[in-house]
Amino acid sequence: MIYLFFGVLFIEMVTILLLLFKTPLRKLLIIGLDRAKRGRAPLVVKSVGATVFVIMMYNVYSVTEIQSRPADVINPTDQILLAYHMLEASLMGFSLFLSLMIDRLHHYIRELRILRKTMEAAKKQNRAAEETKNKGADDVKVLNDELFKLKTQIKKLESEHELKEKDIKSAEANSLAEYDRLLAENQNLRDQLRAIDESASYSSGKKNM
Repeated sequence: MIYLFFGVLFIEMVTILLLLFKTPLRKLLIIGLDRAKRGRAPLVVKSVGATVFVIMMYNVYSVTEIQSRPADVINPTDQILLAYHMLEASLMGFSLFLSLMIDRLHHYIRELRILRKTMEAAKKQNRAAEETKNKGADDVKVLNDELFKLKTQIKKLESEHELKEKDIKSAEANSLAEYDRLLAENQNLRDQLRAIDESASYSSGKKNM
């Protein structure tokens, strides 16, 4: 039994060292522990642990029972049994303690892995949000530039429209003035023709007399 517990303690110490230091075997060990905790395995481990704890308490009771005897009653056989029970109880207690350490280390490592994945996902979301924000700011800047260009074009078109209106008004004014001048010349020509006709009619009347 003692040799068995020495082997268990050695295996548990190696397992703790593998869990503490990041090595290629650590990942395989964690995967193995994950699979070992599925199904009925936890129930079996708890049953074995409870059995070992009961045996340890029996050994502790035996140690206390032997130590409670008077010194003159204890013989060499009792001393050997006392030492045997103390060693066996110590090995069992230390084995249970290391088992608890392995369980807690595995639990904390798994929680740490989940936390790291959560942090990586949060960082990716934050990075995506920042990229979206920067993209939105760039889009707003582009829209502002386009709006500024459109305002500039509108002002340019308004100024061109005003210039064309002025040109049209001046052209209309010139056209009216020219029209008035042509009307005046036409009237003048008519007056001259009427005068010529009248003078011609007057001259032909004298000749007939």
